[in-house]
Amino acid sequence: MATANKAARTNPATRRRRWPKAVLGLGVLAALVAWYYRDTVMDQAIAGTAYGARVACSCRFVGGRDLGDCEKDFEPGMGLVSLSEDADAKSVTASVPLLARQTATYKEGYGCVLEKWDR
Repeated sequence: MATANKAARTNPATRRRRWPKAVLGLGVLAALVAWYYRDTVMDQAIAGTAYGARVACSCRFVGGRDLGDCEKDFEPGMGLVSLSEDADAKSVTASVPLLARQTATYKEGYGCVLEKWDR
């Protein structure tokens, strides 16, 4: 009996059949973890993009700095937030790919105001 188990463990064909099951199991586990934390991740992405749009808009249109320089004002951990500018509309849009996008627009007398958004 012990030699049969040893032979099954050392058989390359048996080892090759285990890999797809292990990869599939890890994929299912990763999907379950992503599903469990989906609300937290989305909420953080929305908050991060709203903060990024508001700060970058103020930096750009109130402070008069370049948009690239405004990214220095971000908090640590905001590396996924990217910025784009619409100079004609005086607005800055911050986005996290595939998750969230927020826009802040400069309005005379009010400063930079976020567009209305719902969660």
